[in-house]
Amino acid sequence: MPLLRDDALSVAFDHAASRYDLLVAANPGYHGHLRRSARRLGLADAGSGARILDLGCGTGASTAALLSVAERARITGVDASRGMLDRAEAKVWPPGVRFVHASADRLDEAGVVGPFDAVFAAYLLRNVPDPDRTLAAVRAVMAPGARIAVHEYALSGKPVHRALWTAVCRSVVMPLGRAGGDAGLYEHLWRSVLAFDTAGEFAARMRAAGFTDVRVLPLPGWQTGITHTFVGRVAA
Repeated sequence: MPLLRDDALSVAFDHAASRYDLLVAANPGYHGHLRRSARRLGLADAGSGARILDLGCGTGASTAALLSVAERARITGVDASRGMLDRAEAKVWPPGVRFVHASADRLDEAGVVGPFDAVFAAYLLRNVPDPDRTLAAVRAVMAPGARIAVHEYALSGKPVHRALWTAVCRSVVMPLGRAGGDAGLYEHLWRSVLAFDTAGEFAARMRAAGFTDVRVLPLPGWQTGITHTFVGRVAA
């Protein structure tokens, strides 16, 4: 089965949107890990003027994580799935939060312009057709010295972590997806992680895109070696 891309992936997320929050809530550490990655942006001292771009915001879990560390920031959440954004917009947010329906590599066409002081991208880069093009588009809207945190399924490269990911998907994730009528999306999740960069390869991709001070930070729990935070910045 080929990976889902562009409109096909957006449609799959649209279909899964009503059940998405329930499913991720069953994933131990999901929200805590997003908050940990948000803290790694180093924005605890951000004032009300800080502008944060929340790419691939989905139903707003990453937006809530950002608000937990920068409650007065102005956050623009962007997602290519209208259904996921509908769920996000139905929640209660402070006045500084807004949502935009757009692809991550076509921000300017949707009126999403910088400069942003920080970018948070959770579970996004693995799903775009051209990660290099997306990273370039993201870097173009960041202010000098701005920070980025990419929270992503990117395997360590060790066979044990590849095997664990497959075991979890086949025994838990994919059966839950089938039960909810979203088998294709969660098979895509499994396959897309296997096909994506290892953690080291993605860090190298970020450096090649012009980000500096790139670091790969692990996450705890069963996701160790499977999910990482990648942090970096734009040169001042």
